[in-house]
Amino acid sequence: MKDKKSVAMIGAGSWGTALSLVLGDNGHTVRLWGKDEKNIAEINSLHQNSKYLPGITLPNEVVGTTSLEQSIQEADIIVLAIPTKAMREVIPQMLPYIKKQKTFVHVSKGIEPGTLMRISEIMEEEIPESMRKSIVVLSGPSHAEEVSLRHPTTVTVSSKKMDEAELVQDLFINHNFRVYTNPDLIGVEIGGALKNIIAVCAGIADGLGFGDNAKAALITRGLAEMARLGTRMGANPLTFAGLTGIGDLIVTCTSVHSRNWRAGNMLGKGHALEEVLDQMGMVVEGIRTTKAAHQLSEKYGVTMPITNALFKILFNGQDAKAAVESLMARGKTNEMEDLINILASQYIE
Repeated sequence: MKDKKSVAMIGAGSWGTALSLVLGDNGHTVRLWGKDEKNIAEINSLHQNSKYLPGITLPNEVVGTTSLEQSIQEADIIVLAIPTKAMREVIPQMLPYIKKQKTFVHVSKGIEPGTLMRISEIMEEEIPESMRKSIVVLSGPSHAEEVSLRHPTTVTVSSKKMDEAELVQDLFINHNFRVYTNPDLIGVEIGGALKNIIAVCAGIADGLGFGDNAKAALITRGLAEMARLGTRMGANPLTFAGLTGIGDLIVTCTSVHSRNWRAGNMLGKGHALEEVLDQMGMVVEGIRTTKAAHQLSEKYGVTMPITNALFKILFNGQDAKAAVESLMARGKTNEMEDLINILASQYIE
């Protein structure tokens, strides 16, 4: 029998709603916070969020609210299911209602442009010092649409304090939603953020009409870029062979559920970036993360040709097909150099 908790779910989009369903299935009380009054009213009257997850009925344990105070004040655990760019706006609004020790969980995937901070680092700056070691990340190959249908899904949780990660593991795990732990907080966050970049590229390749060969190349060489940068930032390279690395990369690069893939697909078909963002109507983290990853590659002196090609397409106006031709015309290299250099870096520094 699970120890029943009170959970504040901050963000009533598709992911926050799907995770609320998981928690409700486990018998936890969930206060699902969102700004859209019509949306929240529907959650409370019909137990549905048709804007983001049409046709899905939420458990009775899930209650919507537009009040941060109502969501947070009695919560044992606060889950942040909001975009990276909203973290510094929303967290300060929450602080007046945090009267006791809380565990914070973030379920977003991104890097903050400018500061180049991971989400847990942003949170450390914004929340009380006494709670900074109680930050947990939940990440992995997990489309909200499939989670809400209770299809088998596996994710990973990580924290600087593994007892906090295990608490969150127990909170979410059930027979549809399997949760692993991993002590590599940096690797879990970097993998989740960088895979969105490769997913945009995969969408572009599909939009250009390329086949499976190109997508396989993007996934494998994209994984090499993720591991190169992540390792330089202090991650364990083995993390990128797990759920938050290759696992998340596969699901995001191959599924129409992925908003990053869909955005890339439109770009590949010739749509302008502004038009893509307008039609998507949702945050495309991969686009924002591309700028941050480009800056990180320069900061750490890491070669990231796929990421830098996407940067040129998005922000320098380079034609997508020309960017692909440039990638294919790069000088000869040894594929195993990546693996050797990544492993060597674990012992040299």
